[in-house]
Amino acid sequence: MKFSEYWQYDGLGLAELVRKRDVTASELLDVASQRLDAVNPQLNAVIHNFKDAAQQRIRQKIPQGVFAGVPFILKDLLDDLTGQPTSFGTEQVRWWPEKNAEIVNRYLKTGLVPFAKSNLPEFGLMISTESKAFGPAHNPWKMGHSTGGSSGGSAAAVAARIVPMASANDGGGSIRFPAACCGVFGLKPSRGRNPTGPFEAEGWDGAIAGHPITLSVRDSAAMLDALCGPELGASFLLPKPKMPFLDQLKVPIKPLRIGYSLKPMIPASVSPEARAAVEHSVKLLKSLGHQVEEADPAIDVEQMWQDFMVVISGHTAAKVAQIKQIWGAKVAASLEPGTLSAAMLGRSFSSADVAQAKEGWYKVRCAMAEYLTRYDMLLTPTLIAEPAAHGVIPPSKFEALQMKLGHRLPLGKLLMNSGLLFKMSERVLSRMAFTLMGNVTGLPSMSVPLYWAPSGLPLGTQITGRLNDEGRLLRLAKQLESAQPWFERRPLL
Repeated sequence: MKFSEYWQYDGLGLAELVRKRDVTASELLDVASQRLDAVNPQLNAVIHNFKDAAQQRIRQKIPQGVFAGVPFILKDLLDDLTGQPTSFGTEQVRWWPEKNAEIVNRYLKTGLVPFAKSNLPEFGLMISTESKAFGPAHNPWKMGHSTGGSSGGSAAAVAARIVPMASANDGGGSIRFPAACCGVFGLKPSRGRNPTGPFEAEGWDGAIAGHPITLSVRDSAAMLDALCGPELGASFLLPKPKMPFLDQLKVPIKPLRIGYSLKPMIPASVSPEARAAVEHSVKLLKSLGHQVEEADPAIDVEQMWQDFMVVISGHTAAKVAQIKQIWGAKVAASLEPGTLSAAMLGRSFSSADVAQAKEGWYKVRCAMAEYLTRYDMLLTPTLIAEPAAHGVIPPSKFEALQMKLGHRLPLGKLLMNSGLLFKMSERVLSRMAFTLMGNVTGLPSMSVPLYWAPSGLPLGTQITGRLNDEGRLLRLAKQLESAQPWFERRPLL
């Protein structure tokens, strides 16, 4: 098979070719590897290649699941695979897991063939993939621009047609944000839908969800069928749907009542292009028979980001302490200033602060639950602006020096109360102005690639639904995909 044929199929389409014996899994892996070799020097989307181990897996006979033989890329965070190191996006930490992450077991059961790991920011903390360890991942639509984060390498690999889908996870927008930046489809499932253990059984107090970034809606639905279901020790459990998600796509969707909002849920300015993306989507939805009206959720925009920072910085502090214990103080000191600064914040806050912050998360859940009694879904921008040029989002050299010098001091409450913390973090936090709510609440949310700016850069439209209602989100996405197809639209690399 040649690339000119390969890129025209989604994952289910490639798997069907393998089942019909029109192509072998080994041949598909060769095409994907050749595509990786051709474009990765430009994109830097992939940081670790293990094609030989993947070919060995094929020779040992892969499971004959729904995606049997389809090449796949794993994110180098949470999606741990035995025999391959996990770097977490760091320069010096290399962890060799003694067993697979549960979500990886379920990927493998579908017959997928992982052969590489994607670029990411250190510990997934940055909303742009520009780590000190591996360098920036480039947006396939415009070199020198961000792929988003933290699943930026995965999104770039899918957009560049290296693979039809790649693994991702989302703690503050890390599936939806890069999907929007790279013009592909990204669904963050409901809390408790897909497994997160055994190494991170309750990642970021339940804020993290894992699911692949895909080219097609049907691949996302089929993957959700394969991944969902309970795991041992899980804190949050959702039952499998009575009708598989893939089958639900065949059921016509009834007209919906959709609220849309351009009001950021974290202090931020929304660019004209981000507004234009929403206006385009509103017009499209109305043309499909849906009732769409402007309505803002009642969320305290200052309190939400503060509560999020209190909880997440505590997890970062625990992770840095773990690294120091296992790999030593020198390795821990090699982490990026932003990681060390976040860990300092986590050490500064008390258990009472964390308990109060989690009460704040509950208030956001209540506000959204009330909103979704009046509307079936909420539509917002995914991004507040076009994907940024490299160097815009990460801290400057001076800011990094300040973080490095202050990371040993208990400054968290002082920085929070003085307003300095938001100023230091604004370039990251403000860009999560619409995505973060989905992680705090656990609601399912997706970014749909419906709009490209005149610059050629994509901006996704985010649509959030009720808990346990991914089926309806996917059905709406399928309707939008049919009305305004995006599959054939690809960057010229």
